[in-house]
Amino acid sequence: MTNNTVKQHFGVTREDRRKQHKHNSFLLWFTGLSGSGKSTVANAVEQALFKKGVSTYLLDGDNIRQGLNKDLSFTQEGRKENIRRIAEVSNLLVDAGTVVLAAFIAPFEKERENIRTIVGTENYVEVYMTTSIEECERRDVKGLYKKARKGEISDFTGVSSPYEPPVSADLEIDTEKTSVDEAVEMILEKIRTKLERA
Repeated sequence: MTNNTVKQHFGVTREDRRKQHKHNSFLLWFTGLSGSGKSTVANAVEQALFKKGVSTYLLDGDNIRQGLNKDLSFTQEGRKENIRRIAEVSNLLVDAGTVVLAAFIAPFEKERENIRTIVGTENYVEVYMTTSIEECERRDVKGLYKKARKGEISDFTGVSSPYEPPVSADLEIDTEKTSVDEAVEMILEKIRTKLERA
């Protein structure tokens, strides 16, 4: 099928859109176990950027599973395709001149490398929430760990499926030791120069 398609080039470019937005565009990917604080911190970062006039969009695992990816299972293959689609959507939004925040477990290094390949290394910032599984289970906001321990959820990351910690994350944040406000400040400082257009 792809052999019969040709990439189209249009009059308005990514750089034109970045110029109009008055800032650079890139993907800020939050990875970590369920309950590590990915969505909470991503939400707070988006609010902080929005207040600064930055064009943003937040992609969250649960929300995406209710729409775009509701046809996918939670098998290894389904989860892999889930992340691939998110990377492609993120790439479109980066092309639109938007700072994209994505909060997804993305448990395997190979998947995260694929995200980096799709959006481009220069457009990818990885934030690893290093929060321990013990703390994540203690929080268990969605009750998922309890279900996984009872065998009601199969292939659950951290319980019956592995999580491969990033080997070269741009930033690591342990939410057991770092408040949400502190995490936001750390991230804003990390991306401060990246936001500026060259």
